[in-house]
Amino acid sequence: MSQAEAATLRQADNSGPTVLAAVPTLFGADGSVDLAANRALYAHVSGLLDGLLVAGTTGEFPSLSEQERLSLISLALDVAGPARVIAHVGAPSAFQAARLASSAASLGATRLAAITPYYLPVREQDLAPYYRAVRTAAPAATLYAYIFPERTGVHVAPEFFATVAAQTGLAGAKISGSASGLVSAYTACAPGLEFYCGDDSAPARSVAAGATGVISGRSAAYPEAYARGGQDRIDEIVALGASIGLIKHAVALRGFGSATARMPVSPPDAATAAGIAAIVARL
Repeated sequence: MSQAEAATLRQADNSGPTVLAAVPTLFGADGSVDLAANRALYAHVSGLLDGLLVAGTTGEFPSLSEQERLSLISLALDVAGPARVIAHVGAPSAFQAARLASSAASLGATRLAAITPYYLPVREQDLAPYYRAVRTAAPAATLYAYIFPERTGVHVAPEFFATVAAQTGLAGAKISGSASGLVSAYTACAPGLEFYCGDDSAPARSVAAGATGVISGRSAAYPEAYARGGQDRIDEIVALGASIGLIKHAVALRGFGSATARMPVSPPDAATAAGIAAIVARL
């Protein structure tokens, strides 16, 4: 399926799950951000899917400077437009997240996500002030929480999330890791809000459980498979495993820059690499 064919199909068929790609950050061999490669990837993926999440976990955001994050956000806004970009501005502190939110909004971002504060232990009473600070910094933007217990150590129960959302004006959340299994609980506790599932193994199943859609790392490498490509194609991709290293390897095979990573990321073993190559060859 060509990019033009997939884009036309998505416009004609609005019944399928909403899929946004959690795009990786592409680096040159020296570790610097490769803006040209990122632009090409953003253009390809946004032409097939419903949008992009930029500078998130798949984008190795802890390894990026504030200016690099803003450069990537600006690039995505230019390529895909504000309505189709969620700019990730989460940080360990409310001070940092609010500053990023303000800067992203000044670039034209209208949709923001912020991972819960992390590294030091976080108490429940810390969450509302954190999101309130981000909201105050970018009052006109749509703001989503980003809940990923395995990466942050912060577990946000659905009932408590509903309270924080009501207090801070959250539009919803991206829920990843073990939180992905609680989609129906989140939607029951906070009806009317948007929940994007980080588990991209079965988008239709996530939507059936109450999610608005999925924010998918693997779709950044294989957008055709997620653009109404059918669950059987997704199953083949999922069977290879999930990691930034696998995504970057596939993206590099497709000609979008190198597979260089800044963070400790393992490349695929020989068998997995062969499986990735076989799928890429059929796209």
